[in-house]
Amino acid sequence: MSRINERMNALDTLFLLCGAYCRATGLAEATLSSRMLGDGKRLAAIRENSDIGVRRLNRAIQWLSDNWPADAAWPDGVARPASQEAAS
Repeated sequence: MSRINERMNALDTLFLLCGAYCRATGLAEATLSSRMLGDGKRLAAIRENSDIGVRRLNRAIQWLSDNWPADAAWPDGVARPASQEAAS
């Protein structure tokens, strides 16, 4: 049961970040989905209960962190991954 709750929390985090990113940049969710996941319909499909693997989910959150607008605040209460450049 706890795995389901962790997954739901991870998806909630993804959608929270996507919403904040779209508001900060003015991008449509489909455009973000295309840039981040390579498919403009993927975020909508995930929202409608399509599956996403853990690695792909982590890459999406990493993409958001690496491409976050400098003038926008990262949402409170969400751990931000270190940038890929800093990790190298």
